Amino acid sequence: MHDERRRIEERVQRAHDQRIKPAIYAATVPFEVEAWQAPGEPVSFEEAAAARYTPFAMDTPWGPPWGTTWFRMRGQVPAEWAGKRVEAVIDLGFVGDWPGNQAEALVHLPDGRPLKAVNPLNQYVPVANPATGGEQIDYLVEAASNPDILKDNFSKVTPMGDKLTAGSAPLYTFQRADLAILDENVWHLDLDLQVLRELMVHLPDHEPRRHEILHALDRAMDALDLDDVAGSAAAVREVLAPVLAKPAHASAHTISGVGHAHIDSAWLWPIRETKRKTSRTFSNVTSLADEYDDFIFACSQAQQYEWVRDNYPHVWARIQDSVKKGQWAPVGGMWVEADGNLPGGEAMARQLIHGKRFFIEHFGIETKGVWLPDSFGYTAAYPQLAKLAGNDWFLTQKISWNQTNKFPHHTFWWEGIDGTRIFTHFPPVDTYNARFSGEEMDRAVRNYSEKGGGRRSLAPFGWGDGGGGPTREIMERARRLADLEGSPKVVVEHPDDFFAQARAEYPDAPVWVGELYLELHRATYTSQARTKQGNRRSEHKLREAELWATTAALHAPGYAYPYEKLDRLWKTVLLHQFHDILPGSSIAWVHREAEAEYARVAEELEALTAEAVAALGAGGTRAFNTSPFDRAEVVRAGDQALAYVEVPANGSAELTGAEPARPVGVSGRTLDNGLVRVEVAEDGTLSSVFDLRAGREVLGDKGNLLRLHTDLPNYWDAWDIDSHYKNRYTDLLEPTSVEVVSEDPLLGAIRVTRAFGKGSTITQTITLRAGSPRIDFETDIDWHEAEKILKAAFPVDVRAAHSSAEIQFGHIQRPTHTNTSWEAARFEVSGHRWVHVGEPGYGVAVLNDSTYGHDVSRTVREDGGTTTTVRLSLVRAPRIPDPEADQGTHRFTYSLLPGASIEETVAEGYSLNLPLRVADAAGAPEPVVSVDGQGVTVEAVKLADDGSGDVVVRLYESGGGRASGVLRTGFPLAGAQITDLLERPLETAPVEDDGVAVQLRPFQVLTLRLSRAGVS
Repeated sequence: MHDERRRIEERVQRAHDQRIKPAIYAATVPFEVEAWQAPGEPVSFEEAAAARYTPFAMDTPWGPPWGTTWFRMRGQVPAEWAGKRVEAVIDLGFVGDWPGNQAEALVHLPDGRPLKAVNPLNQYVPVANPATGGEQIDYLVEAASNPDILKDNFSKVTPMGDKLTAGSAPLYTFQRADLAILDENVWHLDLDLQVLRELMVHLPDHEPRRHEILHALDRAMDALDLDDVAGSAAAVREVLAPVLAKPAHASAHTISGVGHAHIDSAWLWPIRETKRKTSRTFSNVTSLADEYDDFIFACSQAQQYEWVRDNYPHVWARIQDSVKKGQWAPVGGMWVEADGNLPGGEAMARQLIHGKRFFIEHFGIETKGVWLPDSFGYTAAYPQLAKLAGNDWFLTQKISWNQTNKFPHHTFWWEGIDGTRIFTHFPPVDTYNARFSGEEMDRAVRNYSEKGGGRRSLAPFGWGDGGGGPTREIMERARRLADLEGSPKVVVEHPDDFFAQARAEYPDAPVWVGELYLELHRATYTSQARTKQGNRRSEHKLREAELWATTAALHAPGYAYPYEKLDRLWKTVLLHQFHDILPGSSIAWVHREAEAEYARVAEELEALTAEAVAALGAGGTRAFNTSPFDRAEVVRAGDQALAYVEVPANGSAELTGAEPARPVGVSGRTLDNGLVRVEVAEDGTLSSVFDLRAGREVLGDKGNLLRLHTDLPNYWDAWDIDSHYKNRYTDLLEPTSVEVVSEDPLLGAIRVTRAFGKGSTITQTITLRAGSPRIDFETDIDWHEAEKILKAAFPVDVRAAHSSAEIQFGHIQRPTHTNTSWEAARFEVSGHRWVHVGEPGYGVAVLNDSTYGHDVSRTVREDGGTTTTVRLSLVRAPRIPDPEADQGTHRFTYSLLPGASIEETVAEGYSLNLPLRVADAAGAPEPVVSVDGQGVTVEAVKLADDGSGDVVVRLYESGGGRASGVLRTGFPLAGAQITDLLERPLETAPVEDDGVAVQLRPFQVLTLRLSRAGVS
């Protein structure tokens, strides 16, 4: 047989594109259209309905950046269309090939009910099936003219990321607003051809099935009347029916299709636009559920449900109905799809608590999995937290973006830092916006790493980010691929069903231990430093407010615990931990609003804490310690040292002016407190840090060396830092001044000021306090660089085989060498309050109060010693998508802690991030809880969410070893229960001698619910 593949394939392609597709709508009549542009921000339907509209013609420009234009569309179904399937077809002037970053619209009925959205790949609105003829159609269409931030493929700086800089020129030209007849025969023929042709071209040349489809398509084209596509469509489909009916091989891979619409809670649009994107997409999804009984849609992010509930009650009611029918599956169990590395431990727990509780309260459904396809790496704390929240499975996809190493598994057990394992899947289709194309189906099978062990994978399908979610075309593809020779089988089902079957067929799946590190997007640990600082500050202020509110509720008559305020503030912080807000990868508008929100949160929390402390009574000056560790340190008010004070964990003490063992001595550029001696060189770096207790030099080279690197990644400016950044840099070694600013015996300080780059300045106050070996670097930066990153280096004279970095409820160890490509790829990593490096018998920590990114490396000196260098990433200057990212002022502190064990490092990390609070108080009761025993660390103290008055305490083992101790209470204890994260009892904890004995395995998290004697 002659090889006629090219002729046939080109024939099919042209006939499809130029004849069949244009014939899907058999006849059209235009709507009569009027328009009204809303001034400023979006308005309610009621306001829009009452506005004055003016005539609007097709091919007319409309829509300023971030504007809202309402269109009134009126029409009548022609009488001769009776019996036909009639739809409205609306093209707002859609551009590009990505449906979620441009114009979108929501169609309303005259009574205000949202009907359905229109999007670039989902332009129809059902009218009647069948029509009776003569129906009067009246729509109000809310159209958003969001700018296409991606139109230059992230290669150009754009002012479009903020309404303050975007201008007012119209962005779109309206193309079409018609009533139309959908020719179902032609529409189905279009889908038959697409599925078969895409299957064919991805089959190997030697497969008979490929050639069978090829010649069937050729015969089908012979049956097509090019002058009467509609009249011949049924005959063409009959020719194709036999090849579409052949069943899949018995050993064919099975793909579980799950309807999905990944909607970033903010990214290239502000939060206010996400609220509208959810309503549009969810309208589409519930409409599709009415058309397809076998459709199932999985949707995460409780925050987005709440937005719809509060703003679109009609859509909310339709969601509730779809959930009852089993077609809508709440998943994920988190408040938002948060960043997988940066939220603190308690915040990550609250993500799960608030998310799962929302779905239980509103749908009676307890979600069973963590659904996080698009976060930028995943902390090794996740398995334990997920299980403690009642989850059985974990889903992610983003690791397929790895820059260097291919992740070896798709279905596996993921083991966290404490040993907890959770069944995890990583879809080999490598997308969370699948459409069941031939290329996707082929990729899923080729990629799947578990061949011979498992036979199924999951594919989330649907257009995301405002693209409208799943479409009827995708559902039709799924039906055709349900059992088709040459293709994997596709079944649309609930993700819980997929995970149950995958686990049953592959119970001995391989194990991956530790973090799921994404070898890309490493700059998200640093970009938008003020957003990250707002998060860190908020997390610690929430801890502080809850502790002292609990103390006041237990001991101050008349004080009412602020349940609702704390709940609201927690949810605000959780929202901003979304994986494009906290990582710093959103447009300017998002981060401008985030900074304002964090300021508001801080103000409210400060007021709540002050109110709680005041409720304890006035009459003396006391220091309040929110840290879970006893502290003996100098209390400050700004630059002024007030006193040296010893304060118990979670408690307070009077400022009596106790004396430390040795004061701070200042001589020239040297600070000495009897524990460490710090020498500042003429260039402002540290020339020596001598540990007087250990009798050894801490540094192996210049300490606190500030290095400015050129930072232009290959792509994704705000997201990425590529390894070549290390090759070009400037060391900041020419200070404008180095001066002693404090010779107080409680606090010595030397201030170093530098000017550099394009008008940037950095002022650092190097501070040593009496009684502490910790050296603080209080930093003020006025930053005006572009495409640069600033790092601070501490070369430490220790031979460290690994570094330890704090993560949620523990820490993770990473090798300091680069023996393999996996280790080399971790050239920039994340951590929370500290990084520790050490050798047997001696360790050094670098602490921080708001930074996350760092790198650790080591070199061997000429004297044979090893220098291990810890470098903090302080601030970046990406220009895309926010041209002004990080510009302006920053204020933060980082510290060097010589001679530190892990336990001491953990304690100092809390101390740096939770400064002692000085307040007027007559006295204070005993701490709500205290712990006898090392390694048991209190992470949260609060009243139970159910209002019972029980006290909830979250503990964890913080050193990486076994720990035991007794938790004692500052109130009469009636009983104790061990609970899950949602405060639901798991087992009774024995109470002896007014305490609860606690035994923890390494990094174990334990939640205790303590009932109070005399409280019913």
